[in-house]
Amino acid sequence: MTISSRIAGFGHYVPERRVENPEIEMRLGLDPGWIESRTGIRSRRWASPDQTLTDLAAHAGAMALEEAGVDRRTVALTLLATSTPDHLLPPSAPLLATRLGLSASGAIDLAGACSGFLYALVLADGFVRAQGKPVLVVAANILSRRINMEERSTAAVFADAAGAVLLVPSRERGGVLGVELMQDGEGYDLIQIPSGGSARPFDDNTNPRDLRMTMRDGRAVFTQAIRMMTESGLRAMEQAGLAAEEISHFVPHQANSRIIDATCDQLGLSPAVAVRTIAEFGNSSAATIPLSLSIANKRRPFLPGERLLLAAAGAGMIGGAVAFGVI
Repeated sequence: MTISSRIAGFGHYVPERRVENPEIEMRLGLDPGWIESRTGIRSRRWASPDQTLTDLAAHAGAMALEEAGVDRRTVALTLLATSTPDHLLPPSAPLLATRLGLSASGAIDLAGACSGFLYALVLADGFVRAQGKPVLVVAANILSRRINMEERSTAAVFADAAGAVLLVPSRERGGVLGVELMQDGEGYDLIQIPSGGSARPFDDNTNPRDLRMTMRDGRAVFTQAIRMMTESGLRAMEQAGLAAEEISHFVPHQANSRIIDATCDQLGLSPAVAVRTIAEFGNSSAATIPLSLSIANKRRPFLPGERLLLAAAGAGMIGGAVAFGVI
């Protein structure tokens, strides 16, 4: 009998090209050290011209599958959280599943921006518990091809990466213990790519700049992110019956080191329990949480009984938090 889902395998991948802050600061005319002092980022990875989103996702997914050691024919669903699919149509998840040899797997893309992995994780957990079959969750982005290199709020922050987890059925209690998902559509246009959707479709007069990401009000995004991650984190812990001191690892979306610090403070968490990858890898949107999970688990495997708190907020504005028990 399936009681919960557990993470049987972690995976991640980052492109080889490492882009240091001075390269971007010189281009934007910023003082040396400006980016790190405001974001906590020292470097980020950008994909090579011949790499696709599915390439990054496949590397991370393969690592998670290999670590789990499951028969790939048993994986029933592949969820791909991304804002930068290979094409607007068709979705990229079927190609990813095929490349990974998941012949019996359904597959679908989820466009949840920075919160995409959390939403995919919640959906995957429900599927595993209902069907008793493994689910692969991959989050990946190539944001270097969507940023406006003349806008410091996006050029200084965004990166390319992929992360993955494989969820399998468990007869032990654990896995997803508490969930709080939320949205605030009042901030819908704070971060956006203006053109390319049905509201402003492509035409011969489309300005190329309108196909790039833009952040209208960085201060508002900062404030909203802290509020949403704090509120959802507190509610997820309450649902799970967990106090702040019982959280073994806090794995937040890696948007800004000051956001992480402020959220820790408001959640009553020690900054020492926060898993951080932002300094080296920047902000790869939905990929940051599974990337951080995989890197942390490689450094020191998570132990049964440990409690994780995952939280994110981003474009939309959508956010949420998941309290997760390691089995």
